[in-house]
Amino acid sequence: MRRVQIFSGSSHPLLTDAICERLGTSPAKVELKKFSNGETSVSLETSIRDQDVFIVQSGSDQVNDSLMEMLIMISACKGGSAKSITAVMPYFFYSRQSKKKSHRGAITARLVANLLSVAGINHVITVDLHAPPTQGFFGKPVDNLHAEPLIARWIKNHVPGWKEAVVISKNPGSTKRVTSLADALKINFGLVTTDRRRSGMNGSLAGSGILDRMGSGANESHNSDRADTSPPNGTAAESEDPRTPHRIRTSPRTPPNVNGASPTSIPYRGPNGYIRPSPLVQSTRVDSASPPTNRVPVQRGPITNGPSRALRLEEEEEEDSADEYTYERATEVITGRLIQGHIVDDDAPSPVLSTMSGSIATLPGDVMGQPQLDGLDPMTSSFISSTSAYQPDYSALGGSMDAAVHSDEEEEGFKNPELEHTITLVGNVRDRTVFIIDDLIDQCGSWIAAAETVVKRGDAKKVYCIATHGLFGDHSLEQMEACECIDYIVVTNTYPIALERIKACKKLMILDISNLLSEAIRRNHYGESISALFQHIPD
Repeated sequence: MRRVQIFSGSSHPLLTDAICERLGTSPAKVELKKFSNGETSVSLETSIRDQDVFIVQSGSDQVNDSLMEMLIMISACKGGSAKSITAVMPYFFYSRQSKKKSHRGAITARLVANLLSVAGINHVITVDLHAPPTQGFFGKPVDNLHAEPLIARWIKNHVPGWKEAVVISKNPGSTKRVTSLADALKINFGLVTTDRRRSGMNGSLAGSGILDRMGSGANESHNSDRADTSPPNGTAAESEDPRTPHRIRTSPRTPPNVNGASPTSIPYRGPNGYIRPSPLVQSTRVDSASPPTNRVPVQRGPITNGPSRALRLEEEEEEDSADEYTYERATEVITGRLIQGHIVDDDAPSPVLSTMSGSIATLPGDVMGQPQLDGLDPMTSSFISSTSAYQPDYSALGGSMDAAVHSDEEEEGFKNPELEHTITLVGNVRDRTVFIIDDLIDQCGSWIAAAETVVKRGDAKKVYCIATHGLFGDHSLEQMEACECIDYIVVTNTYPIALERIKACKKLMILDISNLLSEAIRRNHYGESISALFQHIPD
C-alpha cells in the first residue's frame, strides 16, 4: 500500500510485524526510549506528511507506559502533518472501567477516550470491547471488530464433535456473547451463575443450610396443620383471604420426596397441587431424579354424565401435560456449593456456619430446624433482614447488578476462606463438550468454578475456556493449567503473553488475529466497507 505508514509501539511488536507481513510492508522506523526519570521520548525517523498513519499499540502489563507512549506518538504524527491518524488498539486501555462502580469512582475509559481525542486521533480500531457502549465516549469513528468469526472457524476445524457441544456463559454478563456464538454454530447454550447474596456475612442466611431447615420445618407444620382441617372433598384449605399475596395455599397431600431431597424454603406449587422444591435452590442433582410414581390421587367430587364430565376430563388432561412440562424443565437445573472457588460435596462443613456459630446460638428454636406453626417470628425476620443489610446496594448507582460490573468483587470473594457461594448450572451438558466463553481471562477463579461445575455436577466430557483477550494476571494461567477440569485454554494474540509462559502451558492455544487487523487497515485506507469482517464465512 502506498502513502501508508504503520508504526509499532513497544507493547506488542510481534503483532505489528505479523500485520505488516500480511500487508506486504514493514513497520515504519521510530525511536522509543526513556529518560533516567522514566519519561517517554518518541522520535519519528520517516516522513509522514500527507500520509495515512496507523499506530499499533495494545494494552500490556505496563499499561500506563503503553498508554503514554501512544499519546506521545499520536502527538508527534499530528505535528508531522499526517493526513490521518488511526489508533489500532487490539485490547483497549482501561476498557473494564467504563462505568462507575462506586459513588466516588471514575469512568476511566471515558478519560482515555478524551486523551486520545485531544492528542489528535482521527479513527480507532479495536477488538471486542469489554463494554461496547464505550464507543460512545469518542467523537471519532470507532471500529469494534469481533473475534467471534475467527473462534467459530477454529472450533469447526479443530474440535471433534462440535455439533453436539454446548456454549456456556460463566456469568450473566457474558450471555450475549454466548448466544451469539451459539447461533453462529447452531448449537445449544447454557448459563452458570454464582449467587453472591448467600455468601458469608455479606448476604442472607440462604445457602448456609439454616433457611433450608427452617423452610422444611415450616412447610411440614403447615402441611400437617392443614391436613387435619381440609374439607372432605380434597380441595386445598384456605385459612385466610386468598387475595393475600404473601401466603401460599397448600394442599393437604404430602409433597413427593425426590431422591430424598427435603422441601426448601422457597417452594412452588405444581399444576396438580403438589408442593415441589424450587429447582434453583436445590443442592442435589436434579437430573438424576426420576418422576414420582406413588402420587396420591386427587379426591374429586362425583363425576356425572353430561358436559360437566367432559369439562372435568379436559381439565385433568391439561393439568397432567403441564405437570410433565414443569418436570422436564426442572431437570436442566443443577446447583452446587463453592468454597474458596472450588466445588465441594453437599455434606462438607460450611465456613459460614463456623464463623456465625456465636450468633446462631442465640436464635430461636425454629431456625435450628424445630417446627413452628405460623411462619417466622419477628425476631428471626429481624435477624435475617439485618444480615441482608450488609450487602452493598449497587442499584443505588443506577446499575443493573450485572456480573460484568462486579466480576472483580466475585473473584475476591472466591479467595476468602470464610465465604461460601452457591453456583447454578442451567442447561444439559452430560457427556458433551463445553465451550466456556467470555471476552477476557484475567483472574481464573470464575473460570475454574464454572469448569468444575460442568464437569463434576453436569458430567461434561471436555471443557474449552475461550476468550479474546488473554491477560492472565498473577498466576492465573498456571492455575488453569493445573486444573484437571479444563482441557484447553484458547485466546487470541491481542494481548502480549511472555514466551516462557506460553512454552510452560501445554493447554494454551493462541489464535492469530493479525489477518483481521490487517484487513481492517487495508479497507480503512482504501475507503472500503468493513461489514464483511463481521460475517461468518462458511467453510
